[in-house]
Amino acid sequence: MSSSSIVKNLLSLNTLLVFVVIAVILRVMGADDVLIFGASALAIVPLAGLIGSSTEEIAARTGPQVGGLLNATLGNAAELIITIFALREGLLELVRASLIGSVLGNLLLVMGASILAGGLKNGLQKFDRRVATMNATLLIMAFMALAIPSLFDATFVEQDAFRSELLLSEGIAVILIALYVANIIYSFFAGGGPAESTTVHHEPKWSTRTAIGVLVFATLAIVAMSEFLVGTVEPVVEKLGWSELFVGVIIVPIIGNVAEHLVAVQQAIKNHMELSVSIALGSSLQIALFVAPVLVFISLLFEDKLILAFTLPEVIALAAASYIAAMVAEDGESNWLEGVMLLAVYLIIGLAFFLLPEATLATH
Repeated sequence: MSSSSIVKNLLSLNTLLVFVVIAVILRVMGADDVLIFGASALAIVPLAGLIGSSTEEIAARTGPQVGGLLNATLGNAAELIITIFALREGLLELVRASLIGSVLGNLLLVMGASILAGGLKNGLQKFDRRVATMNATLLIMAFMALAIPSLFDATFVEQDAFRSELLLSEGIAVILIALYVANIIYSFFAGGGPAESTTVHHEPKWSTRTAIGVLVFATLAIVAMSEFLVGTVEPVVEKLGWSELFVGVIIVPIIGNVAEHLVAVQQAIKNHMELSVSIALGSSLQIALFVAPVLVFISLLFEDKLILAFTLPEVIALAAASYIAAMVAEDGESNWLEGVMLLAVYLIIGLAFFLLPEATLATH
């Protein structure tokens, strides 16, 4: 894909910025919650892209290591802001679902679409097997860490030991953050960690002042849009017949990561499969090893505390995604059929979560 094509895609994405104004107008007018939810969601898409672009501009001027660290830290800023507002509103199910959904989206939707598009354009593609395997192994380890509180949840509930369960989540959160820091430190010396591998290197086009200004604007705008979005989740769920689980697993991750997803697909089409795979795996690692643990401690500021205890469907979906992604990354090669398989798994999981409320009602 040519550079002019990429610029064209980014410009078309930025046309969605008009929904920032539309969302504010709808909120002031007291319009229907579904309309506010939709406008806020569409507004967050380009704003998340602006955060990514401004971060890359700053990274281009600070060198690959510091720049990579910025990318690793701010890569999921939009979703982190959304989930913080959800925590404040006590929507714990939505928060947990969005964490799982982000990992599923990166491992299945993003990597699947990238491998499919890249394979159709370039045929068999290769990437660094060592780096991909290490990241995939970290993901499986992170899955085990997140699954443990879920497995013990029933026991804690039976014994009314909420404080002990919270302590378990806090302990696991500390360990995961330490592992995330260790992975970043490793990337400084050996390369391949999330601090460097997900950085799209390019010549800076903005001044540092402009990049910082855009970053501040986009962040503040996402804060406002996230408040609108989260504030309308419950009415929207009721009106559309969706569940918080479906909104969290499918809708929120797509809203917050569309811009990053497009970059991964574009890099795959340009035959930069190593960077594309690194974006998908690196973003998943950031969610599992950094965002989820940080939210545990942020929740201590609110009345409802976040415990890393997920539902059985979420745990099974996460296990399936981690396993199949590790299998795809194992040989350091990819073809379009593997992309189709990853997308098929994502569609199956999405359909299951979409029909879950109806299926649940049918069993009672």
